[in-house]
Amino acid sequence: MKQHDQAPFGAPRMRRRFGRAQGDHVIDTYKLRKKLPDRTRCPNCGAIYHEGRWQWAQEGLPAPTHEELCTACHRVNDKYPAGTVTIKSPVVGSHREEVLGLIRNVQQAENSEHCQNRIIAIEEPAEDELVITTTDIHLPRRIGEAMNRAFHGDLQVHYDEENYFVRVEWRRES
Repeated sequence: MKQHDQAPFGAPRMRRRFGRAQGDHVIDTYKLRKKLPDRTRCPNCGAIYHEGRWQWAQEGLPAPTHEELCTACHRVNDKYPAGTVTIKSPVVGSHREEVLGLIRNVQQAENSEHCQNRIIAIEEPAEDELVITTTDIHLPRRIGEAMNRAFHGDLQVHYDEENYFVRVEWRRES
């Protein structure tokens, strides 16, 4: 171990990423604990585990050899989100179809490149409110940023420092 990588006994080793120190103690209960065999197929969504990551099937890829649920399908089945987006505004009531279309477009764009980034559910607890749950921590932020660009409101993003979870809130009063 290099000198700068050493940590006192019992202390979590810190690593630098994007200019900020992050502990290796971030817990994602759905992260794979073992490497899956190459060309493992998810029976629910059809994603293929190839070259160390889940991806959509591509032409020319050899036939799958194993089957196992992917991380996203696991989260969907368990109804255990990695992120939530709460949208509170009269915009939800007056421009409901536009808002839902925007959310679906962001999800489709994200999912075309990253098959594990999906919406679990969209709930409407009140007339002017939507709650969206997702399988990852990146999609909620992107949905919140898209809402902010389209409808100009107040966006807040809260990352849980110890767990793999993000809470995004977007509001606009009128």
